Amino acid sequence: MASVATASHGALMDAVYRRQKHIYDATRKYYLLGRDTLISALDAPVGTSVLEVGCGTGRNLALIGKRWPGAALHGLDISQEMLSIASGRLGTKAALALGDATNFDPKALFGRDNFDRIVISYAVSMIPVWREAVVHAASLLAPGGSLHIVDFGDLSGLPAPLRVGLRGWLASFHVTPRTDLGAALAALCEDAPFAATTRRGPLGYFQIGVLTRNR
Repeated sequence: MASVATASHGALMDAVYRRQKHIYDATRKYYLLGRDTLISALDAPVGTSVLEVGCGTGRNLALIGKRWPGAALHGLDISQEMLSIASGRLGTKAALALGDATNFDPKALFGRDNFDRIVISYAVSMIPVWREAVVHAASLLAPGGSLHIVDFGDLSGLPAPLRVGLRGWLASFHVTPRTDLGAALAALCEDAPFAATTRRGPLGYFQIGVLTRNR
């Protein structure tokens, strides 16, 4: 049974995307940068199990399937509105499920306990308790598996007026850049078998973090 918080956030996301879902990909391609860079570096050969948390319209999963044919694709999202688009786009090419990024049960939803690759693309900035989502994703990595996160960075390379304006505009869509993502990933490595790296995109517009579980 979904918690009250899960149901509430799911309803919010449905309200946000109910009208946007049909134009989402056409508009987001201009400012959700770094996604294709992440996909190219995913290293998901045939048989690799890939899960995207916050898969939205399925845009990334479709590209992962093209770039890494033979990977087993899975997608999770809290918005049924977005999943309706993803389902139409991917058909039987991916297993899709409705769920909360912070506590979903992979066995119940996908029939498996872990994944070789987990992707979170521009979703941690929209998840209120995003650290819980990252910790949960990390717990579902298979030995040698990796978690790949791309999202807005600190925007520090942008002129101050543009930076302030962009932050305000993002906030209107319930988006908050997680400037301490790198620190959160590093903290996971202190008492667990993980290694983390973080790279900064041009002007600090986006960041890519990778958490790898040691074999």
